[in-house]
Amino acid sequence: MASLPIARFYQQSFETHPYRTLALTNGSLNALGDIVAQGSQSIVGLGDKAIEQPHRYDLARTFRFFCFGFTLGPIIGKWNVFLERRFPLRTIAGSAGKVSARALSKRVGMDQLVMAPAGVAVFIGAMGIMEGRSPAQINQKFADIYLPALFANWKVWPLAQLINFRYMPLAYRVPFQSTCGVFWTLYLSILNAKEDEKQDHETELRRTRSS
Repeated sequence: MASLPIARFYQQSFETHPYRTLALTNGSLNALGDIVAQGSQSIVGLGDKAIEQPHRYDLARTFRFFCFGFTLGPIIGKWNVFLERRFPLRTIAGSAGKVSARALSKRVGMDQLVMAPAGVAVFIGAMGIMEGRSPAQINQKFADIYLPALFANWKVWPLAQLINFRYMPLAYRVPFQSTCGVFWTLYLSILNAKEDEKQDHETELRRTRSS
């Protein structure tokens, strides 16, 4: 099976260069999420039908998502180590190594109450900076999409992280999160692109009125 050599290669790479491995893995899967998002943006729903819309692939946009994921991968790796040490999944006495649900819920809760809000904020700020947006435009991004993105995060990620923390070895938690995150990146990419279109349209209107 092809997955076994890939898993062995990843494990060896993680053992020798853990943070570089996490950076490349997270960056690549983030880029994949944007590629899927850009492909989906060429399809526009119309009732029960779908029509193709011309969409020019934006390589720079995918590269921005790669850079964001590349930078965030080692940070998430260190965060997972912190959670592992600070919130150990204590086994229940006399239950053949069964993990304490209370300990697991504390770890998931800490992740969702600290890392999730910070991660969404860093995403919006980093994308705004890499896109060359002004401080006013970045603030507008926060006003428009921060809370919708955070609430969407809380609808899907607690369950994913519960599975991740409970069943995944430490070395595979970032890849698992990044794999699930392909769909999350798709959502963030489309949300961010819609906000960019709105801001570009407003900028163009101001230019037209001032000329």
